[in-house]
Amino acid sequence: MKLFITGAGGMVGRNLLEHPDSADYAILAPARNELDLLNGQAVAHYLETHRPDAVIHCAGVVGGIQANIANPVTFFASNMQMALNVINGARDADVRQLLNLGSSCMYPREAVNPLQEDALLTGELEPTNEGYALAKIGAARLCDYIVREDPAFKYKTIIPCNLYGRYDKFGTHKSHMIPAVIAKIHAAVQANANVVDIWGNGEARREFMYAGDLADFIFTALGRFEQMPALLNVGLGHDHSINDYYRTVAEVLGFHGTFEHDLTKPVGMRQKLVSTERLDQFGWTAGTSITDGIRATYQFYLDNRDD
Repeated sequence: MKLFITGAGGMVGRNLLEHPDSADYAILAPARNELDLLNGQAVAHYLETHRPDAVIHCAGVVGGIQANIANPVTFFASNMQMALNVINGARDADVRQLLNLGSSCMYPREAVNPLQEDALLTGELEPTNEGYALAKIGAARLCDYIVREDPAFKYKTIIPCNLYGRYDKFGTHKSHMIPAVIAKIHAAVQANANVVDIWGNGEARREFMYAGDLADFIFTALGRFEQMPALLNVGLGHDHSINDYYRTVAEVLGFHGTFEHDLTKPVGMRQKLVSTERLDQFGWTAGTSITDGIRATYQFYLDNRDD
C-alpha cells in the first residue's frame, strides 16, 4: 500500500516514520523543499504523478499560546491553504482514502468536558488559538462534504488530544506546554536555580498523549479504516492539572526547587478533555504513561539539543 504522509518532518510525521508498522507500507514523505504544500499546483501534480493509495494529512503550522496569539493570520491562512491543497488534490487524483488530523482546539471553549465529537460547531471558540481551530474545522468539514458528494471517498478526521514526545519543539516561544516545561526545568537544573515560574495558577487541566501512541493508533486505523467513525477523538480519557505536569517533569529531571505562579499570563481553556467513548468502541487504548512519555521525551531533548 502506497502511503503519502504530509508533514513527515514534524513530530507526528517523524513518529509515524519510525513506527515498526511503517515497514509494511511504501511511504511517500517529501520534505518541504521537495513539495511546498502551500503550492496547490505542485501538490496536485505530486498526487497525480505518484497516485498514493491513501493520504495522512498531518502537516501544519503549530505552536503554543504565545505563537498563536502573535501570528493568527499564519495559523489560520497557512493551515487552511495546506488542507485545501492536500484534500482537494487527493480527491482530484481519485485517492479514495484520506486521514485528516484535527485538534481538540476545534471544540467550543464552553463545551462540556469530556468533549464529544457532536459538540463541534456548537459554540464560540477559545480566542487564544481561534485561527488554528477555524482552519482545522474547515478541513474536517471539507472531508465531510467530499464524502457527502461521493461516498466512494473515505475521508475521515481524527481529533487528537494535546500531544508531546520525540521530535517535539522545545523552544519556549514555538513549543507546546510539556516540551516548554522540559526545557525550562532543564535550564533551572543546569543553573542550580531554586524557582521556576508557571503561567497562571496551574489549575487548568490538560490531556497530553505521547506522539508515539498516536502513530500506533494511525497504523491501527489504516488496517481498519472502514470500521473507523468519520470523526473520532483520539486521547486518553483522563487529564492532569498544569501543576501536575510541572511536578512530574521536575521529578523526572531531578528539580527540587519550588514553583511560583505568574497570574498575569494567559492560561487558555480551563479544561480540554476529549471523550473516548467512540474510541473505546473502536477498540484502541494508548499504552504510554505520562512518566514514561516525559522520560523518553527528555532523553530525546538531551540527545538533540544545541547547547
